[in-house]
Amino acid sequence: MLPATVPIWTVRKMDYNNDTKRLSRLAAILTILQTKRLLTASELAHKFSVSNRTIYRDIKALEQAGVPILTEDGKGYSLMEGYRIPPVMFTESEANALITAEQLILKNKDASFVKEYSEAINKIKSVLRNNTKDKANLLSDRTAFRQNAYNDRTSNYLSTLQLALTNFNFVRIKYHSPDTNQTTERTIEPFAIYSTQENWLLIAFCSLRKDFRAFRLDRIQNLTTLNEQFEPHKMTLQEYFEICKEKYFSQPLT
Repeated sequence: MLPATVPIWTVRKMDYNNDTKRLSRLAAILTILQTKRLLTASELAHKFSVSNRTIYRDIKALEQAGVPILTEDGKGYSLMEGYRIPPVMFTESEANALITAEQLILKNKDASFVKEYSEAINKIKSVLRNNTKDKANLLSDRTAFRQNAYNDRTSNYLSTLQLALTNFNFVRIKYHSPDTNQTTERTIEPFAIYSTQENWLLIAFCSLRKDFRAFRLDRIQNLTTLNEQFEPHKMTLQEYFEICKEKYFSQPLT
């Protein structure tokens, strides 16, 4: 019960602020549901710092608004396949972050990565408001990174390997090792991709070595994605790094 001295406009302002916060949260939940296949109420509650009960009410409100949300018992929420909302409008700060990332990626040494990101960022720019678009183009012209000054491209396999990784396709590569000056042909199971400054590395199970190996993309001379699929690895990337750390520290000192 509110004290009698509280002005009515204050109450209305409180209601307005609460409604605005909820509308923003509902829009954010809908956006997140588009980016992930399954989300639990606990995950959403943690992200928005609200209770699980609040999330239950939010999901019900979205369903009542006609959003086809599917509930899988014990697993979480997802959007019905094929459902899409109109393009998201970016704030000026969000657009600036994307433009800055674009300038950094343009310095990357993998040609396929640069090409795919450039095409994606063009689609993003197409939905920006005209005023924001002009500012984004200005920022693009005024942002520079000094690394890889000559825009060298040393590989062209990142996009292909990403598809092989997510679709669990075997890949055959011809790989050159400068240390031994040997070139070998291997069939590998792509597991993860990571970058050290400008060089991309692929972690994969190698049928030749019967173990996981890291391959630098700039040392792959030829690559073919095979139709055959392998069994997805249960190990996480973090678990892989922990195993590598244990192997490193268990080696005897010389």
